[in-house]
Amino acid sequence: VWQAHGVDIDLLLTDLVMPGGMTGFALAARLSAGCPNLRVLFTSGYSRELSAGDVSLEAGVDFLEKPYRVEQLVAIVRRRLDAPADAAVVARVMPAADAGPAPS
Repeated sequence: VWQAHGVDIDLLLTDLVMPGGMTGFALAARLSAGCPNLRVLFTSGYSRELSAGDVSLEAGVDFLEKPYRVEQLVAIVRRRLDAPADAAVVARVMPAADAGPAPS
């Protein structure tokens, strides 16, 4: 989907913990490298502390803890789409050692 429509995608909603070794941080960093206007919303069913590990999610980084209500998702997606994109935010939250296979 990204290869065919990446330029048309405005927001990435990604879990911090994913199968296959790639994290949401790595995915967001890789995709936003080629699309600096991509807005990112992180989510996880784990607590903020467990999901982020030794990474502190700072101001400007949106995190929605699972479970969440539809109204919460709609509100945070709207806020993120209305805010200016900031690819530097992704770079600041991604651990340097975070790596994984390239998205397809």
